[in-house]
Amino acid sequence: MRIGELATRAGTTTRTLRYYEARGLLPARRDGKGHRTYDEGDLRLLRQIRTLQDFGFDLEETRPFVECLRAGHPDGDSCPASLMVYRRKLAELDALIGQLTAVRGTVAGQLERAERARDELAAEALVPGGPEPVCELGGLTR
Repeated sequence: MRIGELATRAGTTTRTLRYYEARGLLPARRDGKGHRTYDEGDLRLLRQIRTLQDFGFDLEETRPFVECLRAGHPDGDSCPASLMVYRRKLAELDALIGQLTAVRGTVAGQLERAERARDELAAEALVPGGPEPVCELGGLTR
């Protein structure tokens, strides 16, 4: 198939395919007229790249998977280099989850504090002669 058909079937652009070719991720085969030609295996490579990128892998991290597919491994992820990338990505995700959990705890604490402050202000406002509630942003509330 030609580059336009491959791009359509892979859900990408011809520009992206040329970029992948320049990066060595996609083969650069040409027919007798100089047109790029591709086969079903190339489509499979592209689908692998796109799937990994959808999962947060950067383009260079997809290289071991592409090479594993080219070596004849059906899923492209059973080679040692692919497994190493999986391990690295899991460690990266675990670190991000830890950071997000900490941020979530901080935000939850701030929400709890703000709700207590709001409730205290509301209770004081109900006391005859109590203070007018004041918004922390500087405006009065009624």
